[in-house]
Amino acid sequence: MSRELNIDSVRQNFWKEEHLREQKLRCEWHLKYGSMVKAKQKAMAANRLPLKLPTLYPKTPLSPPPAPKAVPSRVPSPAVEAPKQSEMYPVLPAIRALLYEGRYCYLNTRKLDVPEKRYLFPITTNFTYGWQLGPTVKKELASTKMCRIDSFFRKNGAFAPLDPRDLVL
Repeated sequence: MSRELNIDSVRQNFWKEEHLREQKLRCEWHLKYGSMVKAKQKAMAANRLPLKLPTLYPKTPLSPPPAPKAVPSRVPSPAVEAPKQSEMYPVLPAIRALLYEGRYCYLNTRKLDVPEKRYLFPITTNFTYGWQLGPTVKKELASTKMCRIDSFFRKNGAFAPLDPRDLVL
């Protein structure tokens, strides 16, 4: 749809009157209904205010139960203590003392232990991949970089027939 470019004085006066009529209509609507709309908006805002709950005071404490009669008590042995529900072994006192030096030092020392020394059992399935693998063995490459590059690439091209000197490992 193309826009008409020919605007004469008649058409311009028409749009001017239309615009003024619309402004007048808006002003009349605002004078007639504006106060009702404002009152309705204030009522809605008052409904949105948070509900104030009454404060609850603590109940009066009950009297303590009467003391039991004197019964000879046995001293529990330290080995019979109930085990704590934890998935980790307790931290050694020497490592726990590192907490006073700083969290960073403690965590770095703690992560040096293998998971088998820290956890009773694998917690997540990711633990099973590295569980009880033993010490890691680092193999050093005896070759140099150029030797590795020369042995990696084929010397006779990608589409050339295989050379009998090429070995399949």
